[in-house]
Amino acid sequence: MDGTDGWTAVLGFAAGLLISVVTAPVGVSGAVFLLPVQVSVLGVPSPAVTPTNLLYNVVAGPGALLRHHRNGGLRGPLTRLLVLGTVPGVVVGAVIRVFAVPGPSVFRLLIAVLLLPLGGWLCLRTLHRAARTRAPGPEPSPRSITRLALAVGVAGGIYGIGGGSLLGPILVGRGMPVAKVAPAALAATFVTSVVGAGTYALLALTVTGDIAPYWTLGLACGLGGLCGGYLGAHLQLRLPETVLRLLLGVLALGIGGLYAVQILR
Repeated sequence: MDGTDGWTAVLGFAAGLLISVVTAPVGVSGAVFLLPVQVSVLGVPSPAVTPTNLLYNVVAGPGALLRHHRNGGLRGPLTRLLVLGTVPGVVVGAVIRVFAVPGPSVFRLLIAVLLLPLGGWLCLRTLHRAARTRAPGPEPSPRSITRLALAVGVAGGIYGIGGGSLLGPILVGRGMPVAKVAPAALAATFVTSVVGAGTYALLALTVTGDIAPYWTLGLACGLGGLCGGYLGAHLQLRLPETVLRLLLGVLALGIGGLYAVQILR
């Protein structure tokens, strides 16, 4: 047992619900926002917070994916390309996390340096394109998509974040529509999280310490994310592409700013 009490589980459910409603429309599971909540508010120790976050993705993912499946959003090769890259990456990342234990400060710095300018650029480009009605640029090649997914999978395995928080802004910034990226990013996040959580569960059998996920809390957060993700994916159909791009850019700025503040503390 992980010692999670009823009040903490309720807080976890509420956090998962609120975060996923906002992030699911643009293909972000919300785990990247849930990570600091688990550490600072819910008291999950490291490295158990990583598999707990992955467990959240596993439980929360089907809500949004069910809605996207009904809308036909999971068709096409993009989902397959992302999964092919992120799955082996998350296994490598989990092994690195358990045996090498990279410092969180380096990761926070990388996220802030990547997402702050990317989010700002995405917002400005979206507003500029809306004003001039310019067509998007060429989409990235399948090989570059898979390489990107591999790198994101390693980061996800180490730190337990949803790959959509990185894949979404980068792919949309490269000219792909949000309606195409969001379902594929969420599907890759779900599959990768299943593999990652399983990898941590196996590693917990051979390594001492807080390696296994906090099952009760992870399930509570995930159930909130399950409900919120379904609502958020439904909301995507009611929002124009410009609004979705701006939302993704603002989320990227928020994530980068959140981690930048943590670095400065």
